[in-house]
Formats: sequence, structure tokens, C-alpha cells
Amino acid sequence: MIKKIPLRKCLATQEICPKKDLIRIVKNNLGEVFVDVTGKANGRGAYLKKSVEAIEKARKSKCLDKALECKVEDDIYEQLFKLIK
Repeated sequence: MIKKIPLRKCLATQEICPKKDLIRIVKNNLGEVFVDVTGKANGRGAYLKKSVEAIEKARKSKCLDKALECKVEDDIYEQLFKLIK
């Protein structure tokens, strides 16, 4: 039997990709926004592709702000850039 691969949609590119190919950004119930490297943290999650273009597009369009319903600070984007390099 074939194992089901979880798929998620990248906010910036609107592409559907396997969950392992994406980075999860989470807003927890305390209002803290952080990069979730495990993919299992509690809270509202949003996914971005592991590419510079996707992160830049998300920063310009503020799609993370809309998805997480709060202001995403620049240090989160810097963490994302460090994570993909």
C-alpha cells in the first residue's frame, strides 16, 4: 500500500507541494510568531516554499500578515533566509 504524502499550499507561489518541501511559520495562542522547524507546533500555521523568490514575494505581498492575522516582523523573514541557505 502506498503511503499518503501530506500536501500543503505555499502562500506566496500558490503551488501545492509535499509538506517536507515547505517551511512552516506559526502564530501561537499567545500571539508569538516563529518559524516552526519541526512542523508540529501548536497554533495557526502558514507555509512557504524553501526558495528566496517565495520568501521575497511573501514579504512584498504581506501574505503572511494576512494568513496569520498579525504583523510579521522582518526578523522572521531573516530567519527564513538563513534557514534556506
